[in-house]
Amino acid sequence: MRRTRKLVAAGVVGTVVAIGAGGAALASGAADGGDDGDVTVTGSQADRATKAALEITGGGRANSVERDPENGATWEVEVTKPDGDTVDVRLDGRYQLVVVEGDSGS
Repeated sequence: MRRTRKLVAAGVVGTVVAIGAGGAALASGAADGGDDGDVTVTGSQADRATKAALEITGGGRANSVERDPENGATWEVEVTKPDGDTVDVRLDGRYQLVVVEGDSGS
């Protein structure tokens, strides 16, 4: 009987640890494959950021839009430009250019 209790207790502890780890991954942004805390955004704000980024790059295709404070920016839009190069366009809270950087992830 004691062995059964120990096994049940171990199972409960393992479940609690697994749930806690999953919650920590979600909170840190690691659940989406990244470990940098960036948050992918959709909707009207993402549309505004995309429009601004594509104007800056002279067109192309927006691959993703994230809230990302790197370099003092508010937004990061990954854009594949018409020439095939991929860049990260960082914008402030008013969708104005902060910096365009080569995308190290591509």
